[in-house]
Amino acid sequence: MTITILDPTHEEDSKVFQMASGLKNLKGARIGFISNGKKGTYPFFNVLESLLKNEYDVGEVVRVVKKNYSAPADSEIMNQVPKWDAVVTGVGD
Repeated sequence: MTITILDPTHEEDSKVFQMASGLKNLKGARIGFISNGKKGTYPFFNVLESLLKNEYDVGEVVRVVKKNYSAPADSEIMNQVPKWDAVVTGVGD
């Protein structure tokens, strides 16, 4: 029996990554929530959406759910991301 060990480290040069510039404030912002579809994300996102709208005057929250909780977001979701001012992803069990 052979055991294969996988190295999860990023193989490309990490220097190409840059920190995203932060938002000055959230007023009127369009925020995307990407859920993995597990039941624990729904109550968390409900409370977070309420907080963002009521306390920070966020303009819109767009919610999407991945088709597969353990895979990267589908291209349909990733194509929406540039339309958002910020993104929140969540994992819930």
